Amino acid sequence: MISRDTSAGASEEGYDGRRHAQWLAGEARADGVARRDMLRLLAAAGTAGAVASLGAPTAVAADPADSVPTAAPGIVKPLPADRFTIRGTNAETKFEALAGTGYYTPASHFFVRNHTATPRLDAKTWSLKIWGDGLKGGRAREFTLADLERLPSTSRTAFVECAGNGRSFFTTQQGQPASGTAWTLGAIGNARWRGVRLSDVLRLAGVSRHAVDVMPSGLDAEYVTDDGTNLGRVRRPLPLAKAMDDVILAYEMNGAPLPADHGHPVRLLVPAWVGIASIKWVGDIEVSSTPLYSPWNTRFYRLFGETYPPEGSAPLTHQTLKSAFELPWNAALPAGRTHHLTGRSWSATGAISHVDISTDAGRTWHKAHLKDKPRQGSWTRWTTPWHPKTPGPATLLARTTDTTGHTQPPTTTHNTQGYLFDAVVRHAVRVV
Repeated sequence: MISRDTSAGASEEGYDGRRHAQWLAGEARADGVARRDMLRLLAAAGTAGAVASLGAPTAVAADPADSVPTAAPGIVKPLPADRFTIRGTNAETKFEALAGTGYYTPASHFFVRNHTATPRLDAKTWSLKIWGDGLKGGRAREFTLADLERLPSTSRTAFVECAGNGRSFFTTQQGQPASGTAWTLGAIGNARWRGVRLSDVLRLAGVSRHAVDVMPSGLDAEYVTDDGTNLGRVRRPLPLAKAMDDVILAYEMNGAPLPADHGHPVRLLVPAWVGIASIKWVGDIEVSSTPLYSPWNTRFYRLFGETYPPEGSAPLTHQTLKSAFELPWNAALPAGRTHHLTGRSWSATGAISHVDISTDAGRTWHKAHLKDKPRQGSWTRWTTPWHPKTPGPATLLARTTDTTGHTQPPTTTHNTQGYLFDAVVRHAVRVV
């Protein structure tokens, strides 16, 4: 029987340390990982010498939020300007476009995070290969979509959020540039997902007691960096304990088959974890008896910077907490009228306890009215009245606290790749 203990996922530092030790003993693989990145990780075990010169990836100033193209290469669905901001191969949801859409984000409004381009896959010919030396006898097993649909299904309401959501505020609020897509707060969507438990599929495939890591890979094109380095298909290992816990192989989103841009025909859903873990267009899953590394848990999706060791933090797992107003930036609001401000708050580690609102740049605060029953790993909508009297600039703040006691801080510790921004966002408006 496979343990469902989630301690490896909850204590990522300890898990990562054990992986390093296994690497040193020749019991781990790092296919596609640059030697410099592996050396940086090995420095954590104190065996590779001083590699501080390798450092973290160079910080690059985020692109200004208004310097965006009008089309996104490789995205299939329409991207009307009133719903999306195009950022390279990605499309960010404009938060004001969510007003009135309800609790679940419609596919027509759901953000798109692509490394390359959305593949057009035929559900009738698609199959999922489960393979690796972590299976009994080492024999691979394939599942069609029809095979998955015959298994007991499960549904889960959860948000998917890019680890870099809010990245641009490191620059605009804190004056600290960060590399990567200059998201504001719209790299998130909340949906009702339906599929089959990954644990059920792994058991059918014959996962053995020797398995330690599970690594899904996407069927989108191989990712080539700006410097010409081919990193291969997007893939990122999960500890077996997490894979056997609450991970879903999802084939439906909000009661309909997955749209192409969101993983059709099947994607992973890893609730509450950073979005990169929820691999889209999954085509194969390696089950390994040795620890696995990929560029997406070595070079990317760790925290690098002055406050972190040269090898970076442990690989990112859980997302953080945030709040956003359903208002355009610098929205014009008439004076002398009552406005019903709306927004959404979310947390990966607990349900939303309360949301505090300030309409005077943080001098005074009051509680917003919560419109939904709070749930961990999903967002909660809220509303609050505001009756501005005097024309001029104003700053709105929303600050959430979850049931674990975590509260959004005034600032976020900087990291060079701009992950996990959780500070209170200063939302500028104009009273006219």
